[in-house]
Amino acid sequence: MIIVLKQNPDQAQYEHLQNWLKEMKLDVHISEGQHSTILGLVGDTSTVDIDMISAMDIVENVKRIQEPYKAANRKFHPLDTQIDVEGAKIGAGAFAMIAGPCSVETEEQIVGIAKSVKEAGATMLRGGAFKPRTSPYAFQGLGGDGIELLLLAKKETGLPIVTEIMDLSQLPLFDDVDVIQVGARNMQNFQLLKELGKIKKPILLKRGLANTIQEFLMSAEYIMAGGNEDIILCERGIRTFETATRNTLDISAVPVLKERTHLPIVIDPSHSTGYSRYVKSMCYASTAAGADGLIIEVHNDPAKAWCDGQQSITPDAFREINKGVQLIRKDILSLC
Repeated sequence: MIIVLKQNPDQAQYEHLQNWLKEMKLDVHISEGQHSTILGLVGDTSTVDIDMISAMDIVENVKRIQEPYKAANRKFHPLDTQIDVEGAKIGAGAFAMIAGPCSVETEEQIVGIAKSVKEAGATMLRGGAFKPRTSPYAFQGLGGDGIELLLLAKKETGLPIVTEIMDLSQLPLFDDVDVIQVGARNMQNFQLLKELGKIKKPILLKRGLANTIQEFLMSAEYIMAGGNEDIILCERGIRTFETATRNTLDISAVPVLKERTHLPIVIDPSHSTGYSRYVKSMCYASTAAGADGLIIEVHNDPAKAWCDGQQSITPDAFREINKGVQLIRKDILSLC
């Protein structure tokens, strides 16, 4: 349920309304816009007397929300959310270029790539320390040592770091990580999501391989219900019958999510296509569709990468893509 207040509501009535709602064991999410204030009610609203609230002088309108996700719902929070990651912003007009290797390999590799992508326009550094792999015999990542190397790369470049958590037991290792990534396979690991809701750190949540957009938003809701509202959604491709690409990139998810939620959305063109030759066109299409950022796999020597080299681009290719992305964004802004 949402309650839309009139402009400049009487403060005494406003406080009385908030206290009354909280006495009913409802969580009240407040969104203050330029022309109105919206109270989003989360909890059992079946006993709330809509007519009584509507009769209050300070109330403009009262609506029940049918969607099961509340905190992530744009109806609760009409304005786009902007997340600040150590000075790198994303959402509400701020565009993020997140780049780096699929997996952290060596100090020389990760520091070298970090310097290259920063010079080419990256705003955050991605890199896998823990790697979920289909084969138990494939490289699984350096673990805690990989996080230490990412932190070293951050010290050298100043880029905030993004890396994936696999299990709750690893959470203490992520104290100094700037953005915790939840991979596609963990999108519905509800116990993990609940725990991430208790921390004050941005979460990059990837859509599952075969999950609907509503299921995706419900996973974000799990985190937000715990109190952590800094969620970055990531469309990374879904599994379809098509085999020409690793997955099928759902570009239409961008406008759909923009309509339904206030959370920023980034696109992963590397995992979605699985081939470096398709990355540039998908970056351009995602930008034109209205994405708030891109997360791209970049390696200094893709042919020798320990993981997913076939979908990684070089730093020079990343520089050219970034130039094209910025031109597209400029054109889009000129049309608005």
